[in-house]
Amino acid sequence: MAGRDLRALFSTNDRGLEAVEAFTNRQLQWELVAAALAGHLRLVAEPGFDVEDLERPRHNVMVFHGVGGIGKTTLSRKLEAALAGADQRPAQWGEPTWSGQRILPVRIDMARSAGTSFEDVVLTIRAALAELGRPLPAFDIALRRYWETQHPGENLEEYLRRGGLAGRFGKAMPQQMQSALADAAQALLLPGTVGTAAGALVGSLTRALRERRQTVRALAGCTRLADLLEADPDLDALSFYPHLLAWELAQLPADKRVMPVILLDTFEDVGDRTHRDLERLIQRVVWLMPNCFFVITGRSRLQWADAALQGQLDYTGPTAWPGLALPATVPAARAARPPHGHGRQVLVGDFSPEDCDDHLARRLTRDGEPLISEEIRQVITDRSHGLPLYLDLSVMRFLEIRRTGRTPQPADFDHDFPALIARTLSDLTPDERHVLRSVALLDAFDLNLATAAAGLRHEAPALRLIERPFVRENVFGLWPYHLHGLIRSTVRGADDQADDRWSARDWKQAAQRALAALGEQFSARPGPDRMLLVGCLRQGLALARDFRLDLDWLADAAWAYVSDSVWEPLAPPAGNGGGGMTTAADALVELLATLARRQHEHRSITVSRLAAVARTGLLPADLHEMAVYYLAKAQRDLGDSAGSRRGMQLVADGDGPLAPAARRGLAHLARLAGDFPTAHDVAQTLGWEGRQHRIEGDVYWPHGDMNRAAAAYAAARDQAEQHNIAGERATSQAQRAFVLAFTDPATADDELHLAEQLLTGLDLRATTLTTKIAALIRDAGAISSLEPVRLLRAEISNAGLTSAEAALELAVCFHHAVQDDHDKISAAISRLRTLARGGDYAYYVDIAHFMADLTLAQTSGPRWLDSEQHTRDRWRGLVIARQEHLQARL
Repeated sequence: MAGRDLRALFSTNDRGLEAVEAFTNRQLQWELVAAALAGHLRLVAEPGFDVEDLERPRHNVMVFHGVGGIGKTTLSRKLEAALAGADQRPAQWGEPTWSGQRILPVRIDMARSAGTSFEDVVLTIRAALAELGRPLPAFDIALRRYWETQHPGENLEEYLRRGGLAGRFGKAMPQQMQSALADAAQALLLPGTVGTAAGALVGSLTRALRERRQTVRALAGCTRLADLLEADPDLDALSFYPHLLAWELAQLPADKRVMPVILLDTFEDVGDRTHRDLERLIQRVVWLMPNCFFVITGRSRLQWADAALQGQLDYTGPTAWPGLALPATVPAARAARPPHGHGRQVLVGDFSPEDCDDHLARRLTRDGEPLISEEIRQVITDRSHGLPLYLDLSVMRFLEIRRTGRTPQPADFDHDFPALIARTLSDLTPDERHVLRSVALLDAFDLNLATAAAGLRHEAPALRLIERPFVRENVFGLWPYHLHGLIRSTVRGADDQADDRWSARDWKQAAQRALAALGEQFSARPGPDRMLLVGCLRQGLALARDFRLDLDWLADAAWAYVSDSVWEPLAPPAGNGGGGMTTAADALVELLATLARRQHEHRSITVSRLAAVARTGLLPADLHEMAVYYLAKAQRDLGDSAGSRRGMQLVADGDGPLAPAARRGLAHLARLAGDFPTAHDVAQTLGWEGRQHRIEGDVYWPHGDMNRAAAAYAAARDQAEQHNIAGERATSQAQRAFVLAFTDPATADDELHLAEQLLTGLDLRATTLTTKIAALIRDAGAISSLEPVRLLRAEISNAGLTSAEAALELAVCFHHAVQDDHDKISAAISRLRTLARGGDYAYYVDIAHFMADLTLAQTSGPRWLDSEQHTRDRWRGLVIARQEHLQARL
C-alpha cells in the first residue's frame, strides 16, 4: 500500500522519478488488532453484556506506542483503511474472523497541529455515525442543547463544513439531529416551533421521563438520560454524552448493528503527565462507550491502569483496565519480549533490516528500478537502527545531494540528523531532557545511574523518562534500561540546535558524574560480582577514553579483572578520536582489550600490541608492570625466552602486585630450559599467590611422576576454589586431566569432563587446547585416524602457542610408542627437535626416546630432580601399562 510522496516529488525536477510513501508491512500489529477486535465483538454479543454497566472492567482499547518517527501515524491510517474495506487491506494480512460484520472506522488526529478540541472528538464520532441513516435522539437532543448554550447563534452545519467533517462524513448529521428534535416535540404534543429549539424541548422531555410517560417510552429505557439533560450543558457534561451514543448503538436492530472502531492518533499531544484535563475527558468517552473499540497510537504507554493516577483520571487501576496493566513481574513498560508489549499495550518495533531495504527500494524509483543503490541502502539501514523517520530523512538527503548535481555516495549517509533531536525532545520537560542527554553517555543504566549522571537529587525526571518509548528495557540486564540506538547516537553526535543544548564542558561534566556513579556501584558490590565488574569497566573505560578523564577507580577495577583469569570481551566501541594512545585511559583500554583478545589472536599480535602499550609510558607504575608481565608471558608462548626473562625479572624486582606471578614466570622459564631443581626450589617460595602447587605439578610430570603431579594440580585447583578464582581452577583441573590421561584413561575421562565443566563460560584458549591434547593422550594407542591431530596442529599454529605445539607432538610420540611404530615415532621426534631449536622444551626429545625405549645418542642436558634412569623408567612404564591396558580390552 502506497500513496504519492509529495515532499519528494516537489524536491526534484526529475519527471521520470516515481516517489511513493511506501508502507512497510506491519502484519504483527494488524494481527493483534484483528484478534482484539474479534474478541471484543464476541464480548459485546454476549447475553449478559450491558452498555449501561458502569462498573464492569473495560476491554475496549488497544494502545500502540513507540518513539517518534517509528511509523505510528502511518499504521493508524493503514488500520483505518484496512478496516474500511477488504480492497484496502494487504493480501498478506489475511481475512479477519469477523467477516460479514459491519465495522465503522473513525480516525481522529489529536496532534496539536491539527487543532482538534474535545468538542471535535465528540462531533467527529457522531458525524461518522450519520452513516447509519437515522437519528440518535437521546444523544442528538443533548448535543443540540449543548451547542445552543455554548455556541449561541453559530450554525452547527456551517461549523461542520469549516472543520471538514461535512466533507468526510456528509451533511446528514444536522438533518438527523433536527429530525430527532422534531420527533420528540411531536411525541410530547409540543408546538412545531418548539421542536426547533432544544432548550425549550429539554425541560418538557425531562419531566416526561421523570413521570415515565408512555409518550417517551422509546427514550425511557436510557436510565441516565434525564440526569444528563438536567445537568448544566457545559464541557464536563459533554464528556458524559457519549454514554447516550453507546446506548443508542445498543438499540439498533440486528441488521443495522455496527461496531465503531475509533482510532485516536498522536495521543502524546493530548496533554503532558502533569495536566491531564483533556485526557480525563477522552478517557470518559472510552469508558462510557464499552460497545465501541478504540485504537490509540502515541509515543508513550497509556497509564490508565496505574493505580497511582487515582484522582487525576476518573477510571484508574488494573481492575478497571486489565488489558493495559503490566504484569507484576515486569517493573516497567518495555520488557524485550514478543510481541513487544503486554496485553493491549504494544510497543511498535523498529523495522527489520529487510524491511528497511524494501522501504528504501520502493520510495524512489525510475522505470520500476530503485533509484537508491544497494550500497547506499545498506549504509542507511545500518545507521537507522530500523527507525522509519531516519529512512525518510535519508531519502530527502538523497534528493538534496542530487539537486547539487553530484551523484550520492554511501559515505554521504554516515550522517546524523538534528531533526531527530528536535523530534525526541519536543514533549520532554527540561529535567527529562537533561537526564536524556546524561544517559546518552551510557550503554545501559538504572535509576541510580541516570539520576547521578544528571547530577540531580531526585529521581522523578528519570522515572518519567524511562516511561518514554525510546527507552528500552531488558529486565534481565545488569542495568535494565538503554536508549534506542539511533536516538542515543543522534543525541551524542548530531548538531544539537535546541535552546538548552549542551556545551563541550557540559558533556565532560556529565561524563565525570557518570564515571563516578559507576565507580560507586563497583565499590559497593557486596562480593566478587564478575558481571558488575565487567559492566562497570566497559562503560567506565569508554567514558574515560572519550572524555580524557583520570583513571580513578578504573585502576582497581583493572586489577580485579585480571585477577580471575576469565577474560571476557572488554573493549568498548571505537571512540571519538581514533588518534592512537594519548592518555592513560587510551592505554588502559588497549591493554585490557589486548589481554581479552589474546585468546583469539596469534601471540605475535599480542606481543606487538602490548609492546606498544608499554612504550607509551602513559600508565601508572603498577599498570605499566601489568603490560610488561603479560608481554613477557606472550613472548614465552612464542619461544622468546630471553625477552620473557627480561620482562619477568623487571616485574619481579618491582615487587608490585604481579611480582609473585613474575617469579612464577621465571620458574616456568627455568623448567622450559630443563633446570628442574631451580624451578622446584623457586616454587617452594611462591605460596598461593605464585601458584606454588601448579608449578610443582609442571615440574613433576616431565619426570613421568604423574600421580605426584596430579596431586599437586588437585591442590592447586582446590586452592583456586577457596579463593574463587575460576580461571586458575579450570587451568589446574585441565592440567590434572592431562597428566592422568597418561596413566588411566577411565579416570582421565572423568577429569576431562570436570575440566570442560569448569571451562564453561570462560575464554581460556591455552587451557582449552590442553584439554584437547589430554583427550588424544587418553586415547593413545587406539586412535584410528590422526586427522584430529592435523586439525589441532592448525589450531595451535593459529594461536602461536609453542607450549601447546610441543605438548601435542609429545602426545603423538606417546601414541606411536604405544603402537610400537618406530618409523612414525622417529618422524614425531624430528618435529620435536625442530620445535626445540631455541633450547626450550629440548628435554621433550629425551622423553620421546624414553617412551619408545630408544637409545639417546646425546641428551639435551636437563637437570632432573633424581636421575635420568629413573625418569626413563617411569616414562617407559607408562607406555607398557597402556599397551597392557589395550591388550586386556581385546
